Amino acid sequence: MVDAPLHLMLMPTLSRYMTRKPWTIARTATMTEAHRLMREHAIRHLPVMDGGHVVGIITMRDLHLIETLPGVSPDEVAVEDAMSPDVYIARENDDLAEVVDRMAESKLGSAVVMGQSGLVGIFTAVDALRALADILRREAA
Repeated sequence: MVDAPLHLMLMPTLSRYMTRKPWTIARTATMTEAHRLMREHAIRHLPVMDGGHVVGIITMRDLHLIETLPGVSPDEVAVEDAMSPDVYIARENDDLAEVVDRMAESKLGSAVVMGQSGLVGIFTAVDALRALADILRREAA
């Protein structure tokens, strides 16, 4: 067995800091339902699902943007019409630094985390800040 370099053994993986079992929403749900879920659970990102598969992501910002359009009724517009189909998919064992780098470079607010069983988590900018605080505390100790 070959020993891994020390810096690789110390690099935390995404699973350590991600939010497990995130709230999700169906692509056919309304924007009103998305708002309710986000307010109720104090979240800003919802993976959008279709038949157990991630098909997009909707954010509070997406909802606000669509609602500013004339004649838009949040009770009538489906989440799939407001979501972004471009989702950054990460794996739960990905290196935290690589995920954070990609999010920063692409100006992404979240990464949907997939495991062997499908969707296992979400990693947001808030999770990244918690990770930074944890790492800084350990460095100072």
